Amino acid sequence: MKNTMHPLSAAAIALTAALGAGAAAADELPAFRKGLWEYDRTMERGGAPQQTVKAKKCINPTEDMNRQRAMLSQSGCKFSPIAKSGNTYTYTAQCTMAGLAVESKSVLRFENDGAYRLDVESKEGGVASREVLIARRVGDC
Repeated sequence: MKNTMHPLSAAAIALTAALGAGAAAADELPAFRKGLWEYDRTMERGGAPQQTVKAKKCINPTEDMNRQRAMLSQSGCKFSPIAKSGNTYTYTAQCTMAGLAVESKSVLRFENDGAYRLDVESKEGGVASREVLIARRVGDC
């Protein structure tokens, strides 16, 4: 698929994905199992065509989320406390990237220790974007 997205916009979407994935500490989210994870990510920004990315990665999602949060916090991102209701975790983040404010709201729906869904709505310089990430553990590494 040809990438027609502006580089800053693509970076902002990547950042909001990281914000969504990294916005919680291990004791605030359920633990996920290490293994081979499959990710289906759908991204929409403004009026641009929807983009879909599939990836597989050998990872411990809980450790990765903690690492991403620490990295983004050191870069000056500010995270809200997590609101938990049943298996749903909601949080927000605010960052400045390339001089533009990026705000995001993330909703993580925990299915089990091998599956979750993450919905991220963000705004970068007044332009709204949305991302849906479906993550499933598909095996051992």
